[in-house]
Amino acid sequence: MSHMVYARLMAVDLDHVLRSAAALLTHKSTATMDEVAKAAGISRATLHRHVAGRDALVRALETLCIAECQAALDAARLDEGAASEAVRRLVGAVEPAAGLLAFLYTENQLFEGEEQNAGWTLIDDRISALFRRGQLSGEFRIDLTPAWLTEALYGLIASGAWMVQSGKGAPKDFQHMIVELLLGGALRREES
Repeated sequence: MSHMVYARLMAVDLDHVLRSAAALLTHKSTATMDEVAKAAGISRATLHRHVAGRDALVRALETLCIAECQAALDAARLDEGAASEAVRRLVGAVEPAAGLLAFLYTENQLFEGEEQNAGWTLIDDRISALFRRGQLSGEFRIDLTPAWLTEALYGLIASGAWMVQSGKGAPKDFQHMIVELLLGGALRREES
């Protein structure tokens, strides 16, 4: 087997392993590495060849999630039209990654110290810029910082994913519930 074909097979396998792990961990965050291997349809030894342990698995899932979030940001066309409509498009675009985002949101080691992945900062900056644009256009309140609105959005996405996974919320309501709650609190009110 040529090196190129072998490398491609390994990449495809790792993607499958990560997506299987993501699907399992978003429903059961305490899943063991044995359970992750079983969900991916591979042995624990094969899983260990791909990822050296839970921390390495979480870091690989982080990389996958950052890529999916960046793709969602691109798909949402944040610079087009009204900022509120861009927020609506963003929530819709990020929905497929919401469960993984919710899982990673609880993994504190990802957001502490020197080891933080710079990809999160790039995502934060793009979302904050959207909220800042909405403030400058007079669409959003100016007493809530773009950084605060960004964190609130992450929290609502994580909560929405949990609601859908637990059966307490319908998938069809995900985008509406998040956007309406966030923007209902973020929209500027006319002074009476």
